[in-house]
Amino acid sequence: MRINIVTIFPGFFTGPLGLSIPRRAADAGLVSYRVVDLRDYTHDRHRTVDDVPYGGGAGMVMKPEPFFEAVDDLAPQGPIVLPSARGRPFTHRDAVRYSVCDEVTFLCGHYKDVDQRVADHLATEEVSLGDFVLSGGEYGALVITDAVVRLLPGAMGDHDAAASDSFYDAGMLSAPSYTRPPEYRGHHVPDVLRSGDHVRIEAWRRAEAERLTRERRPDLMERGEEE
Repeated sequence: MRINIVTIFPGFFTGPLGLSIPRRAADAGLVSYRVVDLRDYTHDRHRTVDDVPYGGGAGMVMKPEPFFEAVDDLAPQGPIVLPSARGRPFTHRDAVRYSVCDEVTFLCGHYKDVDQRVADHLATEEVSLGDFVLSGGEYGALVITDAVVRLLPGAMGDHDAAASDSFYDAGMLSAPSYTRPPEYRGHHVPDVLRSGDHVRIEAWRRAEAERLTRERRPDLMERGEEE
């Protein structure tokens, strides 16, 4: 697949996309990244991408023209995603949906806001990471990219590792994990995990996953029961 990222800070992505699973997936030919400098689509000597808001108010608003021209040049196929605090919540299901697309494009806002015409007439969807505000859409684009790329077949050496993540199975949180040593500073690994009885271990993990989900994310349990 190809992931396009339109941003005024292309250097933001150099390090993260060159590490760990995003790097391995690219090296394996599973994904390619195209990071586009939005300022390349401006037409003044200051390479201006923002202006004061109509109606007054604090902060600057990113202009629509560079975004539209960048997308015209990319001619992308598939979702065009605007990370935004106004968007609907991004979920694992979205990550799965994006992971089977041939191409996904992210439009990264910055400053106070992005001209609404970008959201209404250019982006195909607007998504949020949570009920908080970040400095720019770059953070959201990077997080979503990682969530998507790790789902590509072959991106992770062990698919079972991904299959046991939170939200993967029935939308629940994952069970706790332990490793050596079996005891550390008086804190012990649960006996069942050292028993070698894989049926009991699997039952323990299912029970722990349900317990944690009910305690910490009851909304996920309610959603699953409704479905």
